[in-house]
Amino acid sequence: MYLKTSIAIGATLLLGISSLSFAQLTPEGIARLGKDLTPVGAEMAGNAEGTIPAWQGGITEPPAGYKKGDHHLDPFAADQPLAKITAENMAQYADKLSVGHQAMLKTYPSFSMNIYPTRRSASSPQRIYDATLKSAASAELVNEGDGVKGTVNGIPFPIPETGIEVIWNHLLRYRGEMASRQIAQAALTRGGNYTLVKFDDEFNLLYSAEGMTEEKLENKILLFKQVVTSPARLAGNILLVHETLDQIKEPRAAWVYNPGQRRVRRAPNVSYDNPGTASDGIRTNDQFDMFNGATDRYDWKLVGKKEIYVPYNSYKLHSDALKYKDLLTPLHLNPEHLRYELHRVWVVDATLKDGARHLYKRRTFYIDEDSWQILAVDIYDNRDQLWRVSEGHPINYYEVPTFWTTLEVHTDLQSGRYIAIGLDNESSMYDFGIERTLKDYSPGDLRRAGRR
Repeated sequence: MYLKTSIAIGATLLLGISSLSFAQLTPEGIARLGKDLTPVGAEMAGNAEGTIPAWQGGITEPPAGYKKGDHHLDPFAADQPLAKITAENMAQYADKLSVGHQAMLKTYPSFSMNIYPTRRSASSPQRIYDATLKSAASAELVNEGDGVKGTVNGIPFPIPETGIEVIWNHLLRYRGEMASRQIAQAALTRGGNYTLVKFDDEFNLLYSAEGMTEEKLENKILLFKQVVTSPARLAGNILLVHETLDQIKEPRAAWVYNPGQRRVRRAPNVSYDNPGTASDGIRTNDQFDMFNGATDRYDWKLVGKKEIYVPYNSYKLHSDALKYKDLLTPLHLNPEHLRYELHRVWVVDATLKDGARHLYKRRTFYIDEDSWQILAVDIYDNRDQLWRVSEGHPINYYEVPTFWTTLEVHTDLQSGRYIAIGLDNESSMYDFGIERTLKDYSPGDLRRAGRR
């Protein structure tokens, strides 16, 4: 089904800014952080209607009974849905629905959205808040916004003036220092068939490392390694990525190890709109983590801020009481296991630059004000028709703490397919305590790992 849509933002938006600004925040602006704004720049107060509460620090300690290494207990398990949005009643909620969610409801009568009380659970360590204060005074865009300088550890632009600043806040948000995870990915056919692809992922989040300086970074913000563990035909393939801060000065570097060839090769195609690993073409490389990589192919317009229903506190979806088959139903995830809440989000419209190439002509991003996590994306094809809808279902990993997705879902409305990456109900949990060195993320180590 082809859907021609236009974004309707409405009177609740606060801004409409498209030009780049390189000015740093004033002392008066910085002084708002931790007062009327949270330490990372969100509005501290709730909304006038009382449907969004004030931020009170988020989750600052694990709930009783949780042990590190467990699947995360749901701190809000007693919450009951306030409403259920379906194709039949969606008109009364339209001003609080993204274009993508409206299209999902219209296209799939079996899809629905259970709306729960809003819980502003996002939190970070105090040192990230302290670093954000410092970054707010010194962070600057460089190379027309395709790089950043003057920042480390913190959110660089807690009071953003441009769309590209909001995207950099997402790219540099806190996700711990090092982490490993065992996850699965499923690319479903229209009829609901799939083959699980399993990964062992590792993240070395250099930008967020305690004691890091801009000089020590040497222009790298994270190192990523991914090993395919099944199915057998893909097992043993390894991907290594070095992500950079100034992406014009030094583009992303990537390598792959192929067990059949037993060799390491540079992989310049691990970027932009090239297909993600084993994704059946339903997900591009730059959709991993909702958006990653270079920003240079788009013009980024800050549309403003809006209150909409978004995935949030998705502990039920993350539970080890569920099996993958409980979640993976034809056309879309089983909606009974999904949780949506009303939150304020930054809206950023990305339009393909003249002369630039990408599968997606336009993308509208909805970014959580409390965490800078992208929660939803509307994606348009080169005919200006809505093509795909992305959702990031997040939780607070409260043992760190960090607010990050537990599952990312990319739905192709035109083919009736979707891909889910991050499935962990039947696997072990994130380990945020791994210890690695820079040598563990070198091409030489990639070769040795492939031979083990």
